[in-house]
Amino acid sequence: MLVDGTESDVRVTVLGTGAMGAGVAQSLLREGHEVTVWNRSPERAAPLGGHGATVATDAATAVERAEVVLLTLFDTDAVVDVLEQAAGDAPTDAVWVQCSTVGVEGTETVVQLAEKYGITLVEAMMLGTKAPAEQGKLTMLAAGPAEVLERIDPVLQAIGAKTVRAGARVGDGTALKLAANAWIASITAATGQSLAVARALGIDPALFLTAIDGTASDSAYAHTKGESMLAGEYSAQFALDGLRKDIGLITDAARATGVSTRLLDALGRVYADASAAGHGSDDIAAVGTAFTKD
Repeated sequence: MLVDGTESDVRVTVLGTGAMGAGVAQSLLREGHEVTVWNRSPERAAPLGGHGATVATDAATAVERAEVVLLTLFDTDAVVDVLEQAAGDAPTDAVWVQCSTVGVEGTETVVQLAEKYGITLVEAMMLGTKAPAEQGKLTMLAAGPAEVLERIDPVLQAIGAKTVRAGARVGDGTALKLAANAWIASITAATGQSLAVARALGIDPALFLTAIDGTASDSAYAHTKGESMLAGEYSAQFALDGLRKDIGLITDAARATGVSTRLLDALGRVYADASAAGHGSDDIAAVGTAFTKD
């Protein structure tokens, strides 16, 4: 935390050690913070013990000494379950940081639970994938009272290359994350479509990436995902079914606020097709398979 204006090591608990949570824990350890981890599937958390983390046997024990608690879980049900298990066991001055993509309604549910248990809650949505999480290079989309966010700044600096303040309301970070993931879903699927069109018309699909390189329409993400598509290599950095879940949350939010869902509906179908073909646990680059004929 900040002690007399100087950063000091923080006791951080990471609840949920999937690809993102495990990467975040490693980045925190590398920066010298005292890290405790817990996961509902213990075997997912155990390897972090070898990196210096304390591996807790249950969520309640994990938060007993925490100054900051990071919720890095899959969906609303998981966040609610863990909060119900552990909220009463953390120090009263601990800051709980909601990092899970749970959508607008899910965030409202978490805010209500925080009020019920009297815990201090802010958001720090994680924009990035497995590798940036491990490297401490995520973009953090933070929201909540400025004075609380300042308290957790050493934690955000350890896991992110930059922090974007989305607003003072818990929910503003979620709004920005949904907008950002709509872009990620769109550009990844569009890259797959362009490669498929090029291939179908009889040219080397890699020429598409060459053509956009350095132009106003270029995108580093298109190259990263496009190269994976060309190689047929889909080791998960961001699991396709995880993005499918997010597309559903984005669609719900758009529909509720009167935004057209035409593109989102199409994206949902394309990613669903790739999942149905067996790519749900693969990287989102596997959406490119939905544009090719069997």
